[in-house]
Amino acid sequence: MRDTTRGAARQTRRASMQSYLTIRTLADPAYRQDAFALYAYFRWFDDEVDERLGTAAARLALVARERELLTSAGGDASTPWRDVSPPERPLVGLLRRPDGSRRADATGARLAVASMLDVMAFDAARRGRPVGEIELDGYTRSLAVAVTETLHHCIGHGCGAPHDDSRYVAVTGAHVAHMLRDLRQDCAAGYLNVPAEALASGVSPDEPDSVALRAWVRGRVDHARTCFRTARDYLAQLESARCRLAGHAYLARFEWVLDAIERDGYRLRECYPERSTWRGGLSIAAAAVRSAAAAGRVPIEAGR
Repeated sequence: MRDTTRGAARQTRRASMQSYLTIRTLADPAYRQDAFALYAYFRWFDDEVDERLGTAAARLALVARERELLTSAGGDASTPWRDVSPPERPLVGLLRRPDGSRRADATGARLAVASMLDVMAFDAARRGRPVGEIELDGYTRSLAVAVTETLHHCIGHGCGAPHDDSRYVAVTGAHVAHMLRDLRQDCAAGYLNVPAEALASGVSPDEPDSVALRAWVRGRVDHARTCFRTARDYLAQLESARCRLAGHAYLARFEWVLDAIERDGYRLRECYPERSTWRGGLSIAAAAVRSAAAAGRVPIEAGR
């Protein structure tokens, strides 16, 4: 178990120094290893689906195996360690204690993993085919639930937070920005994140300078901005100061993307390398602190 948690932390650090530092500084000490485990498991799973498994059948078979593992590890029966592969051990550690007993404090983690499995199932089957707006909205919703519940499980665990639809708007807006940022690369890899309805109306991701694509991009940017405005109201009601700061840091990271797209006149680039520089990182961090300081905190509204 100890080797598994150490390996998850190392894997997080190799994959994303920003995520590693966020977990080290903001996650609850009692749930820090859970944060590393969730990141490592999601990273492994995403790499398997995106890069290593060459057919839809193989990808869907992996999703089915992970669903079975989630059910088994989260149920009453003990899951022996010898029955899971090393990359899957962080998942079992999230749901069961070293003695095999079920963790009573893992409700949020189970929901996060179940929602991420829905995300992976969608990605596993859609490569190379257009998907409709309703499908893409469902995809975004599943990701929003996965990321949000991960955040609340690991940072400010058990602290007060609204449970209405505003709970997921921050990640919804962030995912819209993320898909815009990576749209050209994703399309080249076979993931068409422009809805089939927009494609049918003449929006083409292969024509970054076209009026049609730029108008569609502008609409998505406006939608993400609206989500972020609602998200700030949500974050202000979080009881945990560390969770509020993590949320504002998350918003700042993706607002930077929206700012860059707007500066480019809604023309999408193939990549945005400046976001990974020290200057870009400091700019995002400063924006997060300013945002959190300006928002303050208000009590949770009745009924939320």
